[in-house]
Amino acid sequence: MNHDIKNRDLAEEGKRRIDWADRFMPVLRLIRQRFEQERPLDGVRISACLHVTTETANLMRTLKAGGAEAVLCASNLLSTQDDVAASLVVHENIPVFALKGEDTETYYQHLDEAVNFQPMITMDDGADLVSRLHSEEANPAFVENVLAGTEETTTGVIRLKSMAADGVLRYPIIAVNDAKTKHFFDNRYGTGQSTLDGIIRATNLLIAGTTVVVAGYGWCGRGFASRACGLGANVIVTEINPLNALEAMMDGCRVAPMIDAVAEADLVVTLTGDIDVLRREHFEAMKDGAIICNSGHFNVEINIPDLEALSESKKTVREFVEEYSLTDGRKLYLLAEGRLINLASAEGHPASVMDMSFANQALSGEYIVKNHQQMKKQVYDVPEELDDSIATLKLQALGVKIDELTEEQQNYLSSWTMGT
Repeated sequence: MNHDIKNRDLAEEGKRRIDWADRFMPVLRLIRQRFEQERPLDGVRISACLHVTTETANLMRTLKAGGAEAVLCASNLLSTQDDVAASLVVHENIPVFALKGEDTETYYQHLDEAVNFQPMITMDDGADLVSRLHSEEANPAFVENVLAGTEETTTGVIRLKSMAADGVLRYPIIAVNDAKTKHFFDNRYGTGQSTLDGIIRATNLLIAGTTVVVAGYGWCGRGFASRACGLGANVIVTEINPLNALEAMMDGCRVAPMIDAVAEADLVVTLTGDIDVLRREHFEAMKDGAIICNSGHFNVEINIPDLEALSESKKTVREFVEEYSLTDGRKLYLLAEGRLINLASAEGHPASVMDMSFANQALSGEYIVKNHQQMKKQVYDVPEELDDSIATLKLQALGVKIDELTEEQQNYLSSWTMGT
């Protein structure tokens, strides 16, 4: 079996951690048990470009239980957990191409391994795999084999919708990111907690009393801002959307333009998915000792070339912390090379929230197999019935019961729906 991992000897530690995560993923576990019986993915080749974590490992186990032939590569240079990669290769016989800290050239070589697997379904986290399949480097016949794909992130969905609007998307995509059981929970609670976890592990910073600037008040920004407030930070939100800015203000945050906010900041965190959120004029306005990091998918939100142009030197002062000495004497600190802080210096989202996200991935794969012939080359929402079924399973697993409408209540609501 072809693969590229750091060390097979890490497999036992990886298996212990994967099994621990599985304890907190009851919905995915129930799906895996059904998949073992029904085998809805028999003979389907799946290439997944995802963060190689314990939670992803349990998704891969579920796909294999459903009969799929699957291969996994990393979706980020720093997010791979090498023991997890080893366990998937050794214990699950799933090819993995991922090394924590791999360089860009190796990253694209690993993407090509996933492309050359000639997948029938792609599972993406940032749309790099889809983009590679559409590129001149890929065999043009390979993209014709793809029935459809799924996309896990806001950034990836934006890229794919742009491709669809330009008429260049060559197969259908289900936007797993936009499922309510994904972005309401994964993006808000998962990103909120794991981003703080990554920052604290990297810096040992006391959050209470610090001024934290949050760039973007989407679901990820909301989650992080809420948790920073909960730990006693003074939170300033920067936004381009007036409704998001208004919501941030009513949630108790200050709202200000970035150029004003960074002048006060002890910590600046970007969570937008856009480019150059922090750039030269912002670095020039920051105070000595400010810490900068990113929790968006790609390392493009912080303009690192601008930071380097203002600096006379840089050095590593802690793991994942680089000190930039500016020509005017100030020092700024960049975390994790501007890459995803929650996966670079921590473990990413807790398993219990990824349970729903990866349940969406697994069920969307099953949906594609059954419905791909009716799907057009566009980006689709996760079918509402799948979203609702995942929420129901999660409540059942947590032992939570909810009310049901009486027949009279249903009829009353139906009469309003019918306009009577």
